[in-house]
Amino acid sequence: MQSYIVGVGMTKFEKPETRDWQYWDMAKEAGTAALADARIAYEQVEQVVAGYCFQASTAGQRAAYELGLTGVPVHNVNNNCATGSTALMLARQFVAGGQSECVLALGFEKMKRGPLGGGGDGDFATSPVARHYGVMAARHGFEMTPPTAQIFGNAAREHMDRYGTTPAQLAAVAAKNHRHSANNPNAQFQDAYTPDEILAARTVHAPLTKLQCSPTSDGAAAVLVASAAFVDRHGLADRAVEITAQAMTTDTEESFASGSCVDVVGRPMSREAARQVYEASGLTADDLDVIELHDCFSINELLTYEALGLCAEGESGKLVESGATTYGGRWVVNPSGGLISKGHPLGATGLAQAAELSWQLRGEAGPRQVPGARVGLAHNIGLGGAAVVTLLTRPEWQAGRRTPTAAD
Repeated sequence: MQSYIVGVGMTKFEKPETRDWQYWDMAKEAGTAALADARIAYEQVEQVVAGYCFQASTAGQRAAYELGLTGVPVHNVNNNCATGSTALMLARQFVAGGQSECVLALGFEKMKRGPLGGGGDGDFATSPVARHYGVMAARHGFEMTPPTAQIFGNAAREHMDRYGTTPAQLAAVAAKNHRHSANNPNAQFQDAYTPDEILAARTVHAPLTKLQCSPTSDGAAAVLVASAAFVDRHGLADRAVEITAQAMTTDTEESFASGSCVDVVGRPMSREAARQVYEASGLTADDLDVIELHDCFSINELLTYEALGLCAEGESGKLVESGATTYGGRWVVNPSGGLISKGHPLGATGLAQAAELSWQLRGEAGPRQVPGARVGLAHNIGLGGAAVVTLLTRPEWQAGRRTPTAAD
């Protein structure tokens, strides 16, 4: 049974402590916006999947209660930076499996200022990503720089050594995404920078500078997923975006066997998730119009180009340099500004990607609109690890050629 996104909402992503609000306040704002977008009441939601990383157990209930006290099940998920897309996947599975007709995926995060740690309350021996950092340490040692920037920065060094990728190409990723976010009122940063300004910014872990790293952020996003019957019954065909295919993968032997940070930060699992989605949908990278991908650091956007099949392995630096991944190019990647410039409240990130793609495919993205966008792809990863790839399309019946049926 097919599933559709029928309503989306999000807060502005902001620097932690900018606003005097709690996580349930931001969740209420995003959830209320999604319900209004779908033109339905919370009483029509049959289940809630809540995603977050830094709040206490059952925080999902505390957040959902701000939308209504209806007694529906609330499921809490934590999958590192892939938490939001994990919530979306579970919501889709509830609908596709026939268990519910309308499910709310709700992601939120209230974070602390400063760089992310390595997990395990600072104790790397007990960290869920200790094995990943062990691969890095064996090859590069361990320095006194932020650990996530360090492992991705070392992946960048390896990519540069292996393929000739340049600092200017890494900076081109960040320049593109900062430029895109200038048109996004929900973005944490809305300033454009030249590649030279990005290269001149403070180095976090060479070759990555501050303007190539996603910031800690406060924010929330929400997505309503519904069945074809629900869409038909409530007259939501003009809002509906089809979840055509979706896949989640975790680390395999390939992630660790090479001893390379390029593999341990997720390229193999991203490649496999994309393969499954393309196989299930019958589409390829050539069919995509707009992409929201996990650019936690500029190097990860390049690695993801390769994993998604936008280019051959090692050719991603040349791809971004060519202009193929911005307006006027072959694809528009991260029209929202991506994690680097839109912000990265972990539990909300994957759902904010889905919101942006829904607006794009409905033609409602304003100055960010990708002309004629009909096929979108979201990519969200978390170290530890999880990679979720979601392919969204505008259904034929949205253009008035037919109406949805239960068979959809």
